[in-house]
Amino acid sequence: MNPPALVSVIIIFLNGEAFIEEAIASVFAQTYSTWELLLVDDGSTDGSSVIAQQYAQQYPDKVRYLEHDAHQNRGMSAARNLGICHANSDYIGFLDADDLWLPDKLTQQLEIFKRFPEAVMVYGRTLIWHSWAEPTRSPQRDYFYDLGVSANSLVYPTRLFQQLLKNKHQSPMTCNALIPRRVFEEIGQFEDAFRGMYEDQVFFSKVVLCGPVYVADNCWAHYRQHAQSCSVKNEQQSYYALRRPLVTWWKQYLSDQGIQDADVIQLVDQELWRCRHPRIAPVLVRLQYYLDRMKYLLRSLVPDFTQRLS
Repeated sequence: MNPPALVSVIIIFLNGEAFIEEAIASVFAQTYSTWELLLVDDGSTDGSSVIAQQYAQQYPDKVRYLEHDAHQNRGMSAARNLGICHANSDYIGFLDADDLWLPDKLTQQLEIFKRFPEAVMVYGRTLIWHSWAEPTRSPQRDYFYDLGVSANSLVYPTRLFQQLLKNKHQSPMTCNALIPRRVFEEIGQFEDAFRGMYEDQVFFSKVVLCGPVYVADNCWAHYRQHAQSCSVKNEQQSYYALRRPLVTWWKQYLSDQGIQDADVIQLVDQELWRCRHPRIAPVLVRLQYYLDRMKYLLRSLVPDFTQRLS
């Protein structure tokens, strides 16, 4: 009988004193117990460093504390990479210090990998979690994003990459994904240049382009929403300006990898144009939305509308 697969759980944190113990507890609560926990300190100045060190001292066989040289702050990508470099595992999962895993996450994801060993990643739904602050008053504020694909199936390149480009559905998230170690050996790690904003989308774009991904209907994580959360909502003009480094990176990566899918390249070029013209792009996007709505209404009113146009 083969020994159980080892999972490396990487929690990165920067001044996460308020929530880190709750995140750690959700790892200890997993129904699958063959894991190691790597607590990666990205230069914290609050009490979270001491909390992480105490866990490492109390559970030396399960938990390790890591930090950059001289306790530097190097950003989220570099912190995740430090954890990856120290992982001794068959699979790697990520959890930020303010989020939670549900107890069956690892058990259920590893069962999926047994059934679909060709998968390069398994991810599912994530609850966008507002009610943690007022659990008895505001559960209706919690919600899920639409997956955008048929659930409980393998999705092949380049479908999920196109979803990342359009940014209209739930993409893979660090808190809900589990990835075999072999994938990191094939595509590399996170890109250090992306310290915070879009660091996850850069990495996941590499994953979804390298092979089939299993997308599940299960909810495995709670993504806490609060004022200090890395995810921010911007006006459309700011959105396109902030997104430009990501889309520029995508354009170069597709070229470097020799990916010549015409539809993908066209989508990247369109998105890059919007990012280069952040004042004009929101107007055109809104106009396209109204045109699409008009076509939809006309089709519903006149069944052969499409044929009449041609």
